[in-house]
Amino acid sequence: MWVVLCLTALLVFISYRFYSWANPKCNGKLPPGSMGFPIIGETIEFFSPQALYDIPPFIQKRMYQPDPEINHYIFQQEGKSFLACYTDSVTEIIGQESILTCRGMVHKYLRNLILQLVGPEKLKGMLIHELDDATRKHLHTWARHGMVDVKEVMAEMIFGYFAKKLISYDESRTPRKLRESYNAFIDGLISFPLNIPGIAFHTCLQGRKNAMKVIKEIFEERKKSTTPHHDFLDHFIEEVKREGAIMNEEMAVNLVFLLLFASYETTSEATTLAIKFISDHPQVQAELVSMRQFLGDNEESEITWQEYKSMTFTHMVINETVRLANIVPGIFRKAVEDVEVKGYTIPKGWLVMVVPSVLHLNPTTYNDPLAFNPWRWEGKELHVGSKTFMAFGGGVRLCAGADFSKLVMAIFSITSLQSTGIYIKLIASTCPLHTN
Repeated sequence: MWVVLCLTALLVFISYRFYSWANPKCNGKLPPGSMGFPIIGETIEFFSPQALYDIPPFIQKRMYQPDPEINHYIFQQEGKSFLACYTDSVTEIIGQESILTCRGMVHKYLRNLILQLVGPEKLKGMLIHELDDATRKHLHTWARHGMVDVKEVMAEMIFGYFAKKLISYDESRTPRKLRESYNAFIDGLISFPLNIPGIAFHTCLQGRKNAMKVIKEIFEERKKSTTPHHDFLDHFIEEVKREGAIMNEEMAVNLVFLLLFASYETTSEATTLAIKFISDHPQVQAELVSMRQFLGDNEESEITWQEYKSMTFTHMVINETVRLANIVPGIFRKAVEDVEVKGYTIPKGWLVMVVPSVLHLNPTTYNDPLAFNPWRWEGKELHVGSKTFMAFGGGVRLCAGADFSKLVMAIFSITSLQSTGIYIKLIASTCPLHTN
């Protein structure tokens, strides 16, 4: 008898918990969707594989209306109805003192600090010349190989360049293998959050731990040094030492970690896709070759800032590439109060994920959205985001490194189309295109 009562009570309790999970309290009408299974929700389906350029099936099934006004409203409500927020597992990966999790004045301060390092003025004054030189040297090196993995060699080039600018780090001259730690970090960046040895998430955390260890060691060595290195880290240390400084050592180390990751991983992915798209579309390549005449016939002529800004078609190619690439799959915001949107209520404390691909692949905005067509940008503003184009985020959190990424893509696209035909070799004969 007691056994039956206990089993009945357990069944009632489980049923109640399932019902409560499936029907959360809300002061209004919840958006369409399902809560999935208790605790894990719909996480397994969320991480399922998807087509390269299309909207993820998980999102398609739950997409009520691809309204750009909603996304714009969410970004404009930063610090009011919504706050930048990430899941616990993502926060564990990127760190508590990350610029991605900082808010208000702290975020504004860190963003301005980054712009001082890789903003338009810095790109115009020095970085464009250094990037041009580095790109030429690597292109000539690659042209001597039988085959190159474009994603890997691009990542290696950008990592090497930016690591030197950031912390005077040269992988070939030290036993520390920072790049290996970043590779481990990246491999498990988007994975099921189980911190168990052998699982991708655990590998990711270990990669971050090892990379942070190297950066902290360099930071400590630099603090004791009296010799200036003329890199970004010198600037960070000065900021930490400044009286009343907002930045502390943990924030500085975290900033170095994320800047190095963001500078090479996302930019190398986007550049690799640009190479693939251009090689798949001869008419685009021909247009770029024609535009290259603006820079003269000398294959060693350096690209100037004025020439870079005048490369209208190149910027059209870049915009079309990042529209299709959708490097960032989702941007999270947390409702700090009940928010009503289009007749639905987002309860306080819930996370909202803005998905750029929903806007970028919307046939109402972009005719034949899965087609690579740079000419669709003709006559449009090419250097800012909009309600229907947010490849670099939006609102007060617009990516501070956007100009750096676009400059790298432009220099590579143009420099590789010099009269020597290095680009042709990369995609056709001596160096066939090889992407991940």
